[in-house]
Amino acid sequence: MKKTYYLFNPGRMSRKDNTLKFTPVDEQGREGMPKYIPVEGVSDLFCFGSLDANSALYNFLGKAGIAVHFFDYYEHYTGSFTPKEYLLAGKMQIEQTKQYIDKRKRLALARKFVLGAAFNMTKNLRYYINREKDLTMALAAIEQYALLIDGATAVDELMGVEGNIRQAYYDAFDGIIGADFAMGNRSKRPPQNEINALISFGNMMCYTLCLSQLYHTQLNPTISFLHEPGYRRYSLALDLAEIFKPVLVDRLIFRVLNKKEIQAKDFDRQLNGCLLKESGRKTFVRIWEERVNETFKHPVLKRHVSYKHLVKLECYKLSKHILSMEEYKPFKARW
Repeated sequence: MKKTYYLFNPGRMSRKDNTLKFTPVDEQGREGMPKYIPVEGVSDLFCFGSLDANSALYNFLGKAGIAVHFFDYYEHYTGSFTPKEYLLAGKMQIEQTKQYIDKRKRLALARKFVLGAAFNMTKNLRYYINREKDLTMALAAIEQYALLIDGATAVDELMGVEGNIRQAYYDAFDGIIGADFAMGNRSKRPPQNEINALISFGNMMCYTLCLSQLYHTQLNPTISFLHEPGYRRYSLALDLAEIFKPVLVDRLIFRVLNKKEIQAKDFDRQLNGCLLKESGRKTFVRIWEERVNETFKHPVLKRHVSYKHLVKLECYKLSKHILSMEEYKPFKARW
């Protein structure tokens, strides 16, 4: 089974036969012990430190179908190297573009992304309400805003409704997370406190997961329906991430903070923001990998699938909708 590899330290990568050779390099330029990774076992690479590589390596990675995702010092996603888009199909491109151009069809799809996201947010709140957390006001607010989704007549209006839903949802975080941390207002670029730092890092991981799964379908990741194409390069990944952030990111945040798997010492508080230290990123990524590779019995397929594969299935459902084969229904967590 292929795995995602995370490179936290700066270093040099090269090809050695059918193996990737990664040599860490410290701040003084001294090389550490090289590590070897069989290329057959790599699905993609996440680079949080600087990576020194030449075009020969990227040719090798491209032929092996391995994507490389890059992040800057502030943990912002900056871009990806992706192999040739061998699955892109002309018919899908045309039909996807038609769905975007037709305002009625685009709005119908955009509503489904918001409905799926809102449902999964309320599912999280109900879970903690059943464990005697006082979140009924936040749940009621989200349910009231959700009534406005079907009545939205433009995507901009729908985005405003989505923003209100998410704000009401974030207002509930302090009631879920212990007293060690406080949510405050949602802040990013840079996040202003620990919870915001985890949300930004987790959302970036979810976005990149959606992008990597889109690559394995015929969908064009630059043509989106809820988020405006062009605002970000791969905006369809942002659409899909809305559905999965409550299930994959937020539940993980509640776990690592309430179980103290990530603590105050794992954050770097700077003058203008707060970021995860390497220790915090490694812990988050380890648990993230456990989560996305965790399997459950799919209620429709009647077989066990991983959450990572679930994202790909969502892409396939969207493809069928665009090709007028089957109406798209967003994933809604039932557990």
